[in-house]
Amino acid sequence: MIRVCIIGEGPTEVEFVNRCLEPYLRPSGVSAYGTVLSARSGRHRGGRVTVERLAHKISLHYSEADRVSTLVDFYGFQDRAGRTRTQLEADIAAAARAITTGYDPRYVLPYVQMHEFEGLLFANPADFEWAEDGWSEDVKAALMAVAQAFPNPEDINDSPETAPSKRILNIFPEGTYSKPEHGPLIAEATGIAAIRAKCPAFNEWVGKLQTWGGAA
Repeated sequence: MIRVCIIGEGPTEVEFVNRCLEPYLRPSGVSAYGTVLSARSGRHRGGRVTVERLAHKISLHYSEADRVSTLVDFYGFQDRAGRTRTQLEADIAAAARAITTGYDPRYVLPYVQMHEFEGLLFANPADFEWAEDGWSEDVKAALMAVAQAFPNPEDINDSPETAPSKRILNIFPEGTYSKPEHGPLIAEATGIAAIRAKCPAFNEWVGKLQTWGGAA
């Protein structure tokens, strides 16, 4: 069993890894566990996402796990500066290599999610019903309309005001949706297989994780 440390942007991503991704990957020979990209204060709530901070976190866990990957939002990158997702991933790997003794690129897989983790939840909008307090047919219809307006959930992002997370908060009645509370529940209800079917970049990443355990 290959132990894979996945560095998550915050507690929601870590819970998603531990609750949803780990059991999905286990039959492939991969035991995945999440760890949060800690804020500078050291509190485990996530923090500013930069190439440098991710590289240092990868270096820290490189000798502790068999493999290291990341799950961070493209939208939230503080030093994106016009770079594409693949450019950011390459720069993270290069920065980690520069500071890690014995670095082997086969054992590190930076992944940047387009455009936010919340986009994955639009793979099946009906599963937002797990946010019970704010759920209604009007909410369902609005979420479905968003999903149907884009080729796939990873394309949902017109502007900072219409990122997936902002759309969700604008659709649900105020105070009834919480990303840390409801995000992993919704993803678990949808299932990794269904999310992979709708989200091509996520699908490719999960496939690469599976190959680490010897399965495609």
